[in-house]
Amino acid sequence: MVRKALENLKPYVPGKPVEEVERELGITNIDKLASNENLWGISPKVAAAIKEAVDKVNYYPDGGAFRLKEKIAAKYGVTPDNIILGNGSDELVMFLAMALIDPGDEAIMPVPSFPRYEPVVTMMNGIAREIPLKEHRLDLKTMAEAVNEKTRLVYLCNPNNPTGTYITKGELEEFLERVPEEVVVVLDEAYFEFARLFNDYPDGLNFFKKRPNTVVLRTFSKAYGLAGLRVGYGFAPENLAKAINSLRPPFNVNFLAQMAAVAALDDEEYVREVVKNTDEGKKFLYQEIIRMGLSYIPSAANFLMIKTEKPSALVFRELLKRGVIVRSGDIFGMDDWIRVTVGTPVQNARFINELKMVLEIL
Repeated sequence: MVRKALENLKPYVPGKPVEEVERELGITNIDKLASNENLWGISPKVAAAIKEAVDKVNYYPDGGAFRLKEKIAAKYGVTPDNIILGNGSDELVMFLAMALIDPGDEAIMPVPSFPRYEPVVTMMNGIAREIPLKEHRLDLKTMAEAVNEKTRLVYLCNPNNPTGTYITKGELEEFLERVPEEVVVVLDEAYFEFARLFNDYPDGLNFFKKRPNTVVLRTFSKAYGLAGLRVGYGFAPENLAKAINSLRPPFNVNFLAQMAAVAALDDEEYVREVVKNTDEGKKFLYQEIIRMGLSYIPSAANFLMIKTEKPSALVFRELLKRGVIVRSGDIFGMDDWIRVTVGTPVQNARFINELKMVLEIL
């Protein structure tokens, strides 16, 4: 009954919701530091826009998201015809595979990385060629060497999730010189707002504007704080954007999400404050992790990987009992690592204190 391509697909398992932990363990005062969300909440402008829009949710949204596309186009100097929108950027990851992958076609991707690349290619009866990271970074040399006549698509997560490492402008330029122009290269920049603090981090839009078949994906879920509303966006060549617009569901970005995203783009000061707070929080965590005698992977995103020297599933479970939700590294093949979202100063301090106690008993 079910297509063969779907038989071995595993559903994506997100970070545990607070409500689930409350039900399972009967505890309250929980800090969720598992899903790389913005823990400062939404901007006042977004809150006001949602409040104003809520009385209109009895109507269908604008299926073409005219206002949001116009806003994004004006901000980034592209035409609305280049913009693609999704129910989160993960939906755009899927749309790209649907638009580009025929049975037997290949797509190249790093591993560990964002876990939706492989399933969407497999779903289309394509072949996912997963290239292991090298020293926690994308191995661009090996990825370029893996390109062949069957390659249609390359996914590059930059900064990479879960490691937080990034490829530099020079590294990306060299990689793109080695990849034929007919191959679509996807620059997944979910953490762009945090990574642009680094001078050698490449802005994917610059490559989109000069290299054919380059796609850039971004999201309102991270720095903008709209994870619960699900709105991702991207920049694609006009013919590809047109194809994606044809295959997407008619109302894939809901009305409140559209209004909130438009308002979010009007409050860049808020985003700068979130990025500043996150950077300060990372520095605090780095300092405390070193004091504990542990190591970490320097991150260009709003999360970091910490090597605990203990089985990650055990560390995860013990932190959970204490009301702190993190991400267990074993799901990424990093068994003695955990991934933690950078939170508020209070949340960061609590995480460090709880981690110290957990490691003492394990």
